[in-house]
Amino acid sequence: MFVIDQVILLAAVLILLGIISSKLSARLGLPVLVLFLLVGMLAGEDGPGGIMFDNAEAAHALGTLALALILFDGGLQTPFKAIKQVWRPASALATLGVLVTGAVTGVAAAYILDIPLLQGLLLGAIVGSTDAAAVFSLLRNAGIHLNKKLKATLEIESASNDPMAIFLTVGLLEIIVNGIEPGSGLLLMFIAQMGLGALVGFAVGWLSVRLINRIHLSASGLYPVLVAACGLLSFGVTANIGGSGFLAVFITGVVIGNSRFVFQRSTFLFHDGLAWLSQITMFVVLGLLITPTLLLDIWLEGLLIACVLIFIARPLAVTPVLALFGFKLREITLVSWVGLRGSVPIILAIFPLIFGLANAALIFNVVFFVVLISATLQGSTLPWMARKLNLTLPPPATPAATLEITQLGDDDADIVEYTLGRESRAVGRRLSQLALPDSTVMAMISRNGKIIPPRGSTLLHAQDQLFIVLKPHAREFVDCVFSATVAQQKHELPSQELRVKASTTLADVALSYDLIIEGDPEYSLAQVINSQLPAGPQLGSVVQIAGIELCVREMVEQRIITVGIIERQGDN
Repeated sequence: MFVIDQVILLAAVLILLGIISSKLSARLGLPVLVLFLLVGMLAGEDGPGGIMFDNAEAAHALGTLALALILFDGGLQTPFKAIKQVWRPASALATLGVLVTGAVTGVAAAYILDIPLLQGLLLGAIVGSTDAAAVFSLLRNAGIHLNKKLKATLEIESASNDPMAIFLTVGLLEIIVNGIEPGSGLLLMFIAQMGLGALVGFAVGWLSVRLINRIHLSASGLYPVLVAACGLLSFGVTANIGGSGFLAVFITGVVIGNSRFVFQRSTFLFHDGLAWLSQITMFVVLGLLITPTLLLDIWLEGLLIACVLIFIARPLAVTPVLALFGFKLREITLVSWVGLRGSVPIILAIFPLIFGLANAALIFNVVFFVVLISATLQGSTLPWMARKLNLTLPPPATPAATLEITQLGDDDADIVEYTLGRESRAVGRRLSQLALPDSTVMAMISRNGKIIPPRGSTLLHAQDQLFIVLKPHAREFVDCVFSATVAQQKHELPSQELRVKASTTLADVALSYDLIIEGDPEYSLAQVINSQLPAGPQLGSVVQIAGIELCVREMVEQRIITVGIIERQGDN
């Protein structure tokens, strides 16, 4: 038997144990990263597995690759809308917040561990950032719903604060080990890290989208791999020219994820699975690296440092920043509490071991202990804290699940598959009653394994699968038509013009979009326009009714075919 045969078997067993342990996360109330770490610790030299693993360089290399893939996936799933909404407070927390958190924790660590101040500050810098994987997973799986601004702040901060922690860690190591003078040298390093990371990230993302859409690969399965290669290229180029590869790979993911490209949905699914595999592998390997019995020697010091980090340093860093941006006290309290530490601090704690720093083993063990306490205490109590602060919201009215999107070659159109939920506003209505955008075509309906040809008289049922061909700009309107209905909640329509058939009735528009146009509900849009224009409509004619503009967009002789609807928000 070859060694690689044993390695493959061992890797498969550990990954399977990690996946199975994730099923226990919700039941035990623990973040999945804690369970993954425990799997690695149990498989290690002090556990039943008895695996001897002390290769810090290999753990660092594997952890760096895994973290790059995790951040890339986080970028792919981060909408520009969320970034625009909270980029100011999130970027302040990701930079100034990390600096304050690291400084306060570092001073306390130097005193508690009786080590030089610079080494204490190094420990503080290592634990200064929150963990994107832990925060994303917790907010997604905890069963709580927060307002968009608060949720976006937590996610964008956790995804973008790693470069600052890495810069502070590397900078302090340069000062301690290589004797670099703090000042202009560190400032130039900071500018290079952030500037090059942002520049390369945007450039590679922009070029990647054009490459993905123009290249014609014979196998569709290669497109997700191509996207992954673009992300790793962004990281590699940036890291090799002195920039922050982690910032670059996240920005590249954001640029690609917010662009249209072929096989988009399958690419997202591929990278979601890849990110989960990376998380499991990374945390299990980091769990293998630690010797659990050594944690008993520093448990008291680690507990004290964790308390300073959670109850003093994090609130001191968060409160003034969020107060400046108008966050409420309850929201500031929750953001202060959701400061989960995870993979990044453990990976950064390997740096002192690689550099051969005195007290490197002590720093690594303390950081590992602090991460365990932070993830366990803060992660398991997040739902309780959110409810106590009265920040939870009822489940939102979400659109029907979109299972697949496939771009049709060079045509600017998508095939979208919806599964109608029981609360969908389209259930119980006929196709002719749906005010779908004019450019939208219902291609097929699947019900109980049978294909139903779509006709105007077809009645829609819950769990129907609808296959729709649509233009990208019409997607939000179609989502609205098939979304769930919530009492006393008005659906937010896109700001662009909605074009529908002129035969669509006012009642159909109201039921499909919560958009009320004054007049007889049984009147069609064409009848409304004709009643307002005694001289007869012309192409481009506009009728205004209580903040709603009806525009004639297409005519055949004197008959109106297509009508554009624009809601003027300021007129209501």
